[in-house]
Amino acid sequence: MREGSLEAPIRHALDWQNPWFWDEAALEKEMERVFDICHGCRRCFNLCDSFPRLFDLIDNGPTGELDGVKKEDYAAVEEACTLCDMCFMTKCPYVPPHEWALDFPHLMLRHRAVQARKKGVGFIDRQLADTDRSGRLGNFLAAAVNWATDEKNTTARQSMERLAGIHHGARLPRYASETFELRARREGAQLNEAAPAFGKRKAVLYATCFVNFNNTDIGAAARAVLAKNGVETEVVHPACCGMPKLELGDIESVANAAKQVSAALLPWVDKGYDIIALTPSCALMLKFEWPLICPHDPAIERLSNATFDLSEYVVDIAKKHGLAPGLEPLEGGISVHLACHARAQNMGAKAAEMLRLVPQTKVAVIERCSGHGGIWGARTENFETAVKVGKPAAQAALKNDTSYVASECPLAADHLMQVMEMTAGDTAPKPSRASHPIELFAQAYGLAGDKP
Repeated sequence: MREGSLEAPIRHALDWQNPWFWDEAALEKEMERVFDICHGCRRCFNLCDSFPRLFDLIDNGPTGELDGVKKEDYAAVEEACTLCDMCFMTKCPYVPPHEWALDFPHLMLRHRAVQARKKGVGFIDRQLADTDRSGRLGNFLAAAVNWATDEKNTTARQSMERLAGIHHGARLPRYASETFELRARREGAQLNEAAPAFGKRKAVLYATCFVNFNNTDIGAAARAVLAKNGVETEVVHPACCGMPKLELGDIESVANAAKQVSAALLPWVDKGYDIIALTPSCALMLKFEWPLICPHDPAIERLSNATFDLSEYVVDIAKKHGLAPGLEPLEGGISVHLACHARAQNMGAKAAEMLRLVPQTKVAVIERCSGHGGIWGARTENFETAVKVGKPAAQAALKNDTSYVASECPLAADHLMQVMEMTAGDTAPKPSRASHPIELFAQAYGLAGDKP
């Protein structure tokens, strides 16, 4: 047996349609096997809270070994997993092709799925995971919803905490008054015919729930940058990628979403368009998770091969065609947080690589978890842990003392900014908001206002 490996990790498909997947005794046995290996290794002690919980259960047990942990306590380890994939991608020496074949995030997903099938998913959780429906409602009632969900509205937020289990202090996304699809049709995009990539690339922007319903400025910046570089774009949002339902263990709904969205996007691929997902979690779903959930589906495999992360796409244009001139320095530099779901795509630090194309601009990279984990970090029982996990990233951003802070994940950006404010105390951080890297790239082109 070899310890560790220099070979690329291999991720096996989720065998969720096999009856074995749902067998609780088999699941418990596999969790025992994996937890025992993790106990002997402990390389992941400083990632999410799952591993400290596991190690504390063992260390505080009567034997000091896994056999002293009650099987019913295994659930506490799974509950802390945000499915960020960082243990699989960056830490674990025992992932396939190692014969121990550990895939901790997918084991936690399996436990979540088994429990969801056995006990059902709560009403509130189902509503929170239906991001398309809540997004449409949020757009229609944007002013009222944004007022009610502001963390400064203590009365409304205390009520929300009691009813929905969302911590009163967690910063929640705001809703736009129109979707990005509507905004894109209203604003249009003037192509730069002098750009090196003009006539060579065209792309569909898969809007994603967050950009379509919440922060349309990210989509507008992406479209402006691509138009500046001669890339024709279309904006499409057929449905959510299913990530919120994956986090609940509802694998079948994710498979259905994969088929629905791929059916809507593949005709564009047939016409020569690339597919760009505007947030890293959605790019991860299209590129990696869908093919693992729906293996051997040629449509989903074809869509996966045609999909780019947003920063990845801009860097690809720069390498293959060259960028349009006009980028100007961003004074004071940028601290860019690399989102976990961007890192999990195994494509390199594309956000940093893109921002380093801006001349005479310092780019400092933060490779620590923001702590948010989607809706996980906003829950009442998790918010304090989310702040604790995100504090090293916030401290790094404060230490860098740059004029701009950015994260590829919009939820991580808001949470990171909040933890920076909490960590800084009476001294407010230099930037007043955390941006998406594409917004700063657009600003360097003079295509967006100054919003540090």
